This record gives sequence, C-alpha cells and structure tokens, in this order.
Amino acid sequence: MNKYEKLMQNASDNKVKVHKFRLADGLPGLYIDGNIALDPALETDAEKACILAEELGHHYTSYGDISDQNKTTNRKQEHEARVWAYKAMLTPSDLFCAFKAGCRNRYEIAEFLGVSEDFLEDALSYFRTQHPNGYANRMDHYVIRFIPNLQVGMLF
Repeated sequence: MNKYEKLMQNASDNKVKVHKFRLADGLPGLYIDGNIALDPALETDAEKACILAEELGHHYTSYGDISDQNKTTNRKQEHEARVWAYKAMLTPSDLFCAFKAGCRNRYEIAEFLGVSEDFLEDALSYFRTQHPNGYANRMDHYVIRFIPNLQVGMLF
C-alpha cells in the first residue's frame, strides 16, 4: 500500500469523505466539515498524497474558515496542518532509508519516499527548524544534518 492509499484509508477510517472536484482559483485541495476535495488534475500518487496529507492535517488541527490568510490565527492553523502532513509523510529515519537505498539527490529521495519534490523541500525546511544541530539515531548508527544542506551519514 503506497502513501496515498494509506492516507485514503486513514480518511475512510475517520469518516472523512474524499471527492475528486475541480476547485476555484486553482487550489489543489480543500477541507470543509469532514469532506476533502482533491483536484482531479493531480496526476501522480505522490502529488495526491501530499495534498491529501495536508487536507487531513486540516481535519485534525484546524477549525472554522481559515481562508483569509491575512489573519494570524488562520496562518497558524495553516502551518499546523502542514506540520501534521510533514510528520504523517516523512520521518528522519525515512531519509536515512532513502540514503541506504542509494538515493543521492532530492529527486531520487522524493521518488523513493513517494512525495513531490516541493513537499520534500518544505518538509526539510521544517526539519531544519526542529533539528538545527542535526538528528542522530544512535541505535541505528546514523546522523542527518539539515544545515547547510541535507547530509546523511553513518555514525561510527
């Protein structure tokens, strides 16, 4: 089961209905009251998964109409939904798995992890804020540095 299928299962299990629907203003997705609209123009499962993850993030973290992004509270809720999506789609250990599988650039990593390159870049920016000194997993003997650029290596 790929990430898109897992997220669709998550939506179904939590009684969130997902619809294919062309949205105004070129929006790729929208969440309203237990319903998610995904633009049918989304081509790949990776694109669908990234948008679905963010819209599920709104289901779990947002309330009310947050479409006016000029309001600070609405921007905060938008951010929380995106953080939910990053955490649902990627972990530092996923990045290590991509490294172990031979992925060496952002395109290869995104393809391996089943996410879009834009989503990967946004998630890495988030991880940089959460792990400014890097992320080390002593049990599995690896370290990931996010600053200045993504670097993955083995601990000895």
